[in-house]
Amino acid sequence: MNLSYEQLVERLNLWNHAYYVLDDPLVSDAEYDHAFRALLAMEAEHPDLVSPQSLTQRVGAKPIDEFKKVEHGVKMLSLANAFSLQETVDFFDKAAKELEVSPSSLAIFSEPKLDGLAVAIHYHRGYFSYAATRGDGQIGEDVSHNIKTIQSVPLKLVTNSPPEKLEVRGEVFMPKAAFEKLNRLAKQQNSKVFVNPRNAAAGTVRQMNPQIAAKRDLQFIPYSVGEYQGEYEFTRHSEMIGYLISLGFKRNPHCYAFSGSFEAFAENYQRMESLRDSLPMEIDGIVYKIDELATQQTLGFIARSPKWAVARKFPAQQATTQLLDVDFQVGRTGVLTPVARLEPVFVAGVTVSNATLHNMDEIERLGLCIGDSVEIQRAGDVIPKVAKVIEQGENRKSITMPARCPVCDSVVTRIEGQAAFRCTGGLICAAQGAERIEHYASRRCMNIINLGTKLIEVLYNNGTLKTIADIYKIQLNDIASLEGQGEKSAQNVLDSIEASKTTKLSTFLAALGIPDVGEGGSKNVAKYFKNLPAIQAASFEELMQVPDVGPVTAKSIVDFFRDEKNLAIVADIINAGVVWQDEQAEAVQAQPLAGQTWVLTGTLSIPRQEAKALLENLGAKVAGSVSKKTDCVVAGTEAGSKLAKAQELGVKVMNEATFLSEFKL
Repeated sequence: MNLSYEQLVERLNLWNHAYYVLDDPLVSDAEYDHAFRALLAMEAEHPDLVSPQSLTQRVGAKPIDEFKKVEHGVKMLSLANAFSLQETVDFFDKAAKELEVSPSSLAIFSEPKLDGLAVAIHYHRGYFSYAATRGDGQIGEDVSHNIKTIQSVPLKLVTNSPPEKLEVRGEVFMPKAAFEKLNRLAKQQNSKVFVNPRNAAAGTVRQMNPQIAAKRDLQFIPYSVGEYQGEYEFTRHSEMIGYLISLGFKRNPHCYAFSGSFEAFAENYQRMESLRDSLPMEIDGIVYKIDELATQQTLGFIARSPKWAVARKFPAQQATTQLLDVDFQVGRTGVLTPVARLEPVFVAGVTVSNATLHNMDEIERLGLCIGDSVEIQRAGDVIPKVAKVIEQGENRKSITMPARCPVCDSVVTRIEGQAAFRCTGGLICAAQGAERIEHYASRRCMNIINLGTKLIEVLYNNGTLKTIADIYKIQLNDIASLEGQGEKSAQNVLDSIEASKTTKLSTFLAALGIPDVGEGGSKNVAKYFKNLPAIQAASFEELMQVPDVGPVTAKSIVDFFRDEKNLAIVADIINAGVVWQDEQAEAVQAQPLAGQTWVLTGTLSIPRQEAKALLENLGAKVAGSVSKKTDCVVAGTEAGSKLAKAQELGVKVMNEATFLSEFKL
């Protein structure tokens, strides 16, 4: 790569912008890494060349000792809030009355209200100068060291004619996926767990070490301009946002322009509320602004907020209630999960009476007891969780893990090195029964195509199925006699069961649902021992010799095959005619999608992870976003922005049924 230092910096910044802002990579990861290593080598050899715009300088600063105070040239004001459609309409009716115009004549611009931290980023002649928090609106804190680490913040504006001075105001936020990853790592390391993405973003921006900020995947999206000295003149807020996008900033998804009628506000709110849970970031409402800047200036401000913009808030996602009791639910793998039973409370549009407590370590971290007043947090359709204790109850009662399974009365033990407790009942525990059978019959395991979840639940509830071995005892009339079934559909199920009897050792091992033994671990164990008797007889020390098998997995396998009840069920399955070939003799599966990039979107009839595994087994790389390099998008029901982008780019789109049919899955 024969490029000058300046050319290399410019090219890497271009690639970085395409990847992090446009979601449209221009080069492969390998080519990017090669160029970045070349930049590092060049800067190591010639430190005098190092430019502030170099990507290496995003995390180049040392931890700071204290935050410097920064005075805003133009005050950073907050917005008035509206909590209903009528309040929103009334706000703009009042503005229209002051302007002596009809409300429907107002041009309105709406944008999702990102739930993060307001920040002002200053540029001088196109180059990053400094960044500050809003603070009290007049005085903020210099957080440049952390804002520079955000990949969607350009260190140099994408323009050949930059303004003399530009202050870009926007929201620093943490995407949902990054927040979940951060808290997952925090729990593993027994460190602080953040309550929500907003707190995580604010806490990250307001800490001293930029190397911490760089690891937390923060993003920045602009919402206005503060101080500005430049040639470009815009007359509308929407033009201002378009200008910022052209300079290299990330676009806020789902911004709309419409007239200020009651019906238009209602339609816009309903649209955004339906999209809320599918967005990659948390939003807590919608910001409505009069689009014309001259009209904004005419209306001006009142107290600490403008008279031309309002924030329509979504229903609260937190509420306070009392913890009445704690139950323990047993999952497919036998792990016991504590579930809070609450005094019913209305939160985020629904009445909540249950909430997850995750595990006993989380209960201890919260300092939680039965009888306490607690804050409940609900995001989207996921099960609510207890965020914190608000007030301790007068007659508090400690929460303890039961010594025996509440379903099958087997001993409950703590998994070594983990926070989880597990029922040792294995394949006989009724609470695990239906889910274990569903797992065994799933596409990724024994692939019993016509034995679906609903049918399994019916057969399990009426006593036909008790364990996975009972699958091979099903008779024609067991299914044909059920409502909505017949002999033909019953025979299809029996044919699928018969077809599943020829499988692979690794597949059978994964299908047994042994705790902590997934698809990869099953393949490694099967390949190492080659036959089931050897696996059943293997000691902990022997299993530890298997590549990528750790102590938790090894212990789970030993415990499973030392249990006589589990061995009896496995023997029943083998006696029913389930067979497999020598693991080494198996043919390599054809990979017709090798080298291709596919994307999954919408609601699928099979779990997302299962669909991803199917594609990967066919050789495809499964990406999280659509770009020009995407080969195909598999769209389920209620597909949203990814489907729209695929159609916009002309990327091939296939529905789930066509995908499964084409590849005979």
